[in-house]
Amino acid sequence: MPIYHKLGQIPAKRHTVFRKPDGNLYAEELVSTEGFSSLYSLVYHCHPPTIVKHLGEPYSVEPKIAREKHLKHTSLIGFNIKPEDDFLKSRKAVLVNSDLHIVLAAPRKSMTDYFYKNSQADEMIFIHEGSGKLKTGFGEIKFAYGDYLIIPRGTIYQMEFDTEQNRLFIVESFSPLRPPKRYLNQFGQLMEHAPYCERDLRLPENLQTFDEYGDFKVLIKKQGLIYPYTYGTHPFDYVGWDGYHYPYAFSIHDFEPITGRLHQPPPVHQTFEGHNFVVCSFVPRKYDYHPDSIPAPYNHSNVDSDEVLYYVDGDFMSRKSVVKGQITLHPGGIPHGPHPGTVEKSIGKEKTDELAVMIDPFKPLMLTQDALDIEDENYHKSWQINVE
Repeated sequence: MPIYHKLGQIPAKRHTVFRKPDGNLYAEELVSTEGFSSLYSLVYHCHPPTIVKHLGEPYSVEPKIAREKHLKHTSLIGFNIKPEDDFLKSRKAVLVNSDLHIVLAAPRKSMTDYFYKNSQADEMIFIHEGSGKLKTGFGEIKFAYGDYLIIPRGTIYQMEFDTEQNRLFIVESFSPLRPPKRYLNQFGQLMEHAPYCERDLRLPENLQTFDEYGDFKVLIKKQGLIYPYTYGTHPFDYVGWDGYHYPYAFSIHDFEPITGRLHQPPPVHQTFEGHNFVVCSFVPRKYDYHPDSIPAPYNHSNVDSDEVLYYVDGDFMSRKSVVKGQITLHPGGIPHGPHPGTVEKSIGKEKTDELAVMIDPFKPLMLTQDALDIEDENYHKSWQINVE
């Protein structure tokens, strides 16, 4: 997120002498994106971040594609993903393409014996159930129901959960995940028409410096493999940092909906964007106020994109039999729309209490075996009506 932030101790000028109380130098590290051409932060470590004691054998976590090509409206019952103790093992990729992976997870335990770094993808972790703390070298961020955690690639982190009841909806983005460009002025500030502003963002705080030697296991993901690294110093040995590259949180409950006299299209709900996809937030809002308006969405032909909706909570006027954690995938190439009877039923309604996250990718999504294991195989028939 392009907001300058700093924590801890840093020297007055970058790339200059910065000594510890004992006279030794702190180790400066530039964490940069897109080479040296985009967002970056300067980090100051107690020790060089390069002290590798052991490198284990990498192992694959590549999603197993089960349905590469398809043209079928699909529904996945996300809460049928079984909980697992380990955070990484609990992550099940269900819908994937070359731009992003959509992942469901139900971890029971906090990360205590290892750290994790996704070196190839920004991560958006949506907290559907649970609360806790995201711990990084940049500081800590508390999280709870409805929070988006945006973790830029290359960030070493741990998830600390308050209980064992956790449900996560995760997007791994192979491009930077940022606010839509149309929300930003030329200086990177969120503009007045944006549905959220900088005050809504929660930045890292409570920087703690762990000046420790030992054996610290960091699992690093790259190109579908996990590389087990053992470092000789604690990954969170930051004494200070500043810049624009760091994790932050934004609550879906702080998204301010844009409404109108007539039905508004999905782009008004846009929250983030990556290369070839967008993320939208559907939140409680007043309905359209034209006297003849139809609040339910019209039928829509997806010509250039798939549409994924993750149902979080509330009552969805355009769908029947929706459950929490359900995912619907409407592939590009065929129309989708409200279920029979829901259009007429929506007329005259003044508001909705729905809560959902939508992903629109511009490359077709493939289904994994984990997706097929939780598929509602009859969803594509849910628009049927009796025709004489």
